[in-house]
Order: sequence, then C-alpha cells, then structure tokens
Amino acid sequence: MENLTNINVIRDIMERHGFSFSKSLGQNFLVNPSVCPKIAEMGNAAEGWGVLEIGAGIGVLTHELAKRTDRVAVVEIDSRLIPILNETLAEHDNVTVINEDIMKADLAGIIKENFPGMKIAVCANLPYYITSPVIMRLLESRLPIDSITVMVQKEAGKRICAAMGTREAGAVTAAVRYYSEPKMLFDVSRGSFMPSPNVDSCVIRLDVRKVPAVQVEDEKLFFRTVRGAFSQRRKNLANSLSSSLGLPKEQVMNVITAAGLPENVRPEQLSLENFAAVSDALAKL
Repeated sequence: MENLTNINVIRDIMERHGFSFSKSLGQNFLVNPSVCPKIAEMGNAAEGWGVLEIGAGIGVLTHELAKRTDRVAVVEIDSRLIPILNETLAEHDNVTVINEDIMKADLAGIIKENFPGMKIAVCANLPYYITSPVIMRLLESRLPIDSITVMVQKEAGKRICAAMGTREAGAVTAAVRYYSEPKMLFDVSRGSFMPSPNVDSCVIRLDVRKVPAVQVEDEKLFFRTVRGAFSQRRKNLANSLSSSLGLPKEQVMNVITAAGLPENVRPEQLSLENFAAVSDALAKL
C-alpha cells in the first residue's frame, strides 16, 4: 500500500481499525515521505540482505524495506497494529510480522528462522524511552548482524555517536563504541511525525565490529568501570570509581597511575583504550 505517510490515509486506517496512539509505547507515525526511503537505502536494505525491523507502526518503513531487500521480519509489540499491518503490507510476500516485545523476544531464533545465509541489518524507529536498552540488547547479545540503523532522539544520537574523550561522551558512548562503529546519518525534524513530538530526531547507523574495539581481561569489570566512572560526572575518575566500586581512594589512585593516567583525570577525558587499561589494572587487585 502506497501513501502510508499521507495524513488522510493514516487517519482513515486508524478510524477503520479503531486505533489510537499509545503514549506509553511512545508511538509517533512518520508523515514525511522522504525519511523511510533514506533509512532503507542507508541501512543496508538491499538484495542479498535480510532486515530485522523493530516496531512497524503502520508499516511505512517496512514497505520501503520490503521493496529493496530479500526478507523482512518485524517485531511489533502492539497487537492492535497486527490487523493494520496485514492490510498495509498485503502486497509483500517477503514480510513476517511477529507480535512480541523486542526486549523479551528470542532474537537469535528469529534471525535463524528468517534469514538463512543472508547478511543481516536491523532498522528501527525507536521510541525514545527505550532507545539505549534496545541498542544495548542488540549489541550485547552478539547476534550475527552487520549493522543497526535507528531513528532516535537527536540528543541521544549525539551522545551515542560522540567521540570518546569529549564532553558529550558517556557510558553508553563507550559501550556502543566497544561493540560497533557509530555514525550520524541525517536529522529528522519533529514536524515529520504524527503526533509531533517535542524534540527533533536523527538517524544513526552502528556498523557492528567482528571483534570488540579493545581487548580486556574481564569484560564485566570493564563495563562496571565505565558505568562507575560516568555515574558521577562532576567528580574526577578517582572519586567516581572509589564511590561506585567501593574501593579506598588511595587504591584507585594507584590503579589510575598504573594505567598511565594523571591522578586528577576526569571520566570524559578517557579513550576506550584508557578505560581498558584502568579495568585491567583493577582486575589485578
């Protein structure tokens, strides 16, 4: 079905199916016709690829993905949208809609069943409240995916794609860069949605690394170190880690100097390699 970004078409579909937007699910449907084709083209929707889509809405992005790629599997949590998607995607025989919660679904099983022998991309217009949890679940699960292209709140996109060692960097920045290479693609104004949110959005792509960006002695300790460092951003690294890890400050100072860093270094000044050196020094305690 074409014209899925036409407001009158959207309203007609919603009325016929008795659908109303859910604030709790953060639903905003795209009405800018140029956005989804760009997401599909820049998100690796191409011949020989399979795409896992998270949250279909009424199928605007799904339609563009299905036109370009071999197969699309959509995980949609809202059961009210299933009959709508059956209507709007009826012309596509390469789309499977799965009514599940992305945070609970068996993603490895979905990928194995739907994308045998294919390169795999993830595409999504993510609700703002669940952006980081979804991205981290996809990365931490070490699924056989090549890229993750998502629309997120613009400020969140800036943090995710920030360079390490800058003021914008945080724990999610480090975690994302550990697993992938993030890139800002393009901005999307708030007027591109129905209903219009209070903030602008952007589309980012994470190219998943075959191996992590840095090698560490203890991966769990590495992420505890990163989260602890940024848990109290206004403090220097020694104070943040001492507080978050429950270690004497003097011991933490020794760890920091052993990692080749100045005693008063701040968390946002560290590179991934610096965090790796700190966590490896902590692992020796």
